[in-house]
Amino acid sequence: MDALEPPTATCYGRRLLFWAGNPIAHRPRASPRATVCFVAISRGASGFGFEGRSAPRRVSHRAPIVAGALLVALLVALLAGMYVYDQGQRNVIAKGVRVAGVDLGGLKPDAARRRIYGALLAPLKRPVTVHFGTQTFAISPRQAGFNLDVNALVERAQARSRSGSIFARAPRELFGGSVNAEIPAVVHYNHAVVRALTARARAAVDRPAQDATAQPNASGLLATVPGHDGIELNSRLLAARVEHSLTNPGSPRSIPLPVRVVHPNVTTSQLAAHYRSYVVVDRNTFTLRLYEHLKLTRSFPIAVGMQGLETPAGLWHIQWRQVDPPWYVPNDAWAGSLAGQVIPPGPADPLKARFMSFNGGAGIHGIDPSEYGTIGHTASHGCIRMTIPDVIDLYSKVAVGTPVYIV
Repeated sequence: MDALEPPTATCYGRRLLFWAGNPIAHRPRASPRATVCFVAISRGASGFGFEGRSAPRRVSHRAPIVAGALLVALLVALLAGMYVYDQGQRNVIAKGVRVAGVDLGGLKPDAARRRIYGALLAPLKRPVTVHFGTQTFAISPRQAGFNLDVNALVERAQARSRSGSIFARAPRELFGGSVNAEIPAVVHYNHAVVRALTARARAAVDRPAQDATAQPNASGLLATVPGHDGIELNSRLLAARVEHSLTNPGSPRSIPLPVRVVHPNVTTSQLAAHYRSYVVVDRNTFTLRLYEHLKLTRSFPIAVGMQGLETPAGLWHIQWRQVDPPWYVPNDAWAGSLAGQVIPPGPADPLKARFMSFNGGAGIHGIDPSEYGTIGHTASHGCIRMTIPDVIDLYSKVAVGTPVYIV
């Protein structure tokens, strides 16, 4: 035995056999899957011994296959159910979808159109009026060419509801989620009609401010005329408000005209400072009155234009002034051979000392002492004649721009 290899036994099911050829144990198989063991017989000091270990158990591969098949079947069923549910919601607008603030969530197209008609279209079809005091101007949606495409709005709401993948839509719809989308309602109208309404209102309301002024009264004396405030329509703001009312159902349909008060540049209290000097010519009394800061300071005797060449009535202003002016002879028939010529200062020049033009060729000027007898008469060719001392005095007190009012 010492020369033998250690006997080895192998257990297969019911039999235990020595590899040396002698069975050492026998027991019935417990089950088709009984443990298969290996027994090693070793030789020791006291004889033979046995060592044993369990053999690996045979594992079945059918369970994972079955589980995988069930999982695939469940996934297919889930996807199919998701698709069927998603298709069933195809004509339902998602929660949270609004058109111009009108909630369409959960509605089908017909119901959505009815809601838009009631909430948006009906209010927008009312006329828009603008008013100022007792004046009123109106514009109807028909006049404005109003148009709101309700069908297009519903289609956009549906498209927004179907945005994203089925994996996002189906859970959202199933568990009550929302999209939170706002779709603006684009209203079309004729801008030219709005501009025409604004122009009508401006023509009826606008009133310019009137500056305070000074003007001779029927007696030929200078009197003050008070100024007054004006009114100006803000056309741009009015057009914006009308357009907002035409396109927003919640906006007011009656709009006050946006106007501002325009104050005069010169008030009554400012007149005295405004008019440093003012000349009033009374042709009937042959008198020239000089007012300084609205107070009468001097009256001068004058001569005015003869019949047919009258000194022109009305409000004029000093245009230019000159000391010792030449005479630019008008190119008129009465000038005879001198017409169009320039007579330099001197004995032949009828304009003496000073000249103050107020109407192109007409002006206020001095005359030679030999002609002082014409003062108090209609004797000139349209100019206002004065004595030399008087015209020099007047010249020192008036400036270019001084009003000259001739009555």
